Amino acid sequence: MEVLEFKQAPPETEKKPAAISVKNVLYATDFSATSEAALPYAGAICRHFGSTLHIAHVLSDTNLLMMSGGVDYVSIGTLYEDANSDAQQKAKSIVRRLGKIPCRTHVRHGTVWANLGDIVAENSVDLIVVGTHGRTGMGKLLLGSVAEDILRHATCPVLTVGPKVRGHAKLSELRGRGREIAPAELQMQQILYATNFTPESLAVGRIAVALAEEFEAQLTLMHVVEDYSKLEERPGPLETGVRLLQDVVPTDAKLAYAPETVMEFGFPSECIINAAAEREADLIVIGAHPATGMTHMPWSTVHRVVAHANCPVLTVRA
Repeated sequence: MEVLEFKQAPPETEKKPAAISVKNVLYATDFSATSEAALPYAGAICRHFGSTLHIAHVLSDTNLLMMSGGVDYVSIGTLYEDANSDAQQKAKSIVRRLGKIPCRTHVRHGTVWANLGDIVAENSVDLIVVGTHGRTGMGKLLLGSVAEDILRHATCPVLTVGPKVRGHAKLSELRGRGREIAPAELQMQQILYATNFTPESLAVGRIAVALAEEFEAQLTLMHVVEDYSKLEERPGPLETGVRLLQDVVPTDAKLAYAPETVMEFGFPSECIINAAAEREADLIVIGAHPATGMTHMPWSTVHRVVAHANCPVLTVRA
């Protein structure tokens, strides 16, 4: 089954048509504090778009073995039954907290992405929401195995919520585990779209434009020039870059504000993170091809942006 990205909403006559449609959202959780930080976004998105939220938890063999402490297979079987029951209860608790948002729970056993991928395909999921810890170690950024698996393999857009999300972009936590809580309203005043000008990456710009239309947000279109040693001799690339950024926005786009075009010089990840911080961005949009591990921006750039951005990052497969 082909999984669609954000879908253009059909025109309506009675009210202003939505720029995009999000019918099914998958919230992948291991019930940790990292996952908990992403829950308000999943709930707010579903509330805004009228989506169904699919709450998914996968019991992996690795985690079960670590919990078992090397006991025999009979004990491991009992451990799985206990872990499954506990996960079911936690998932139901999340459903109660989300109030009237339509929810489905999925507790499965096995390889994490294999199970999540099946859920995505079976339910025509339009968006995955996941938290990532963004820790560093051994000189390499670590997003967490689940978040990294999702980014590398997902066939639909992925919204990652990192540990440094703060300011206007940070939604309030859904407190009160035992009672119904209405999710926060989803507000996006500033959206930053970054591209390296590959055709696929530029195509992702349509999603950024649609989101800016939907939320009447200020849209910033950004490109980072890494090799600028010969710009004095050949200034043409700057003019070309500005024109390419401007061309991302269709002539019939209904934006509330004129988009801003930005050409920066330096390391892409640092420039993107800094630009988002300066504008108090609510969302960063970048293009990627997670299925092969090759991104339209280098994987290291996407890695750093997701781990260090002060707002959620929408990674879109193109």
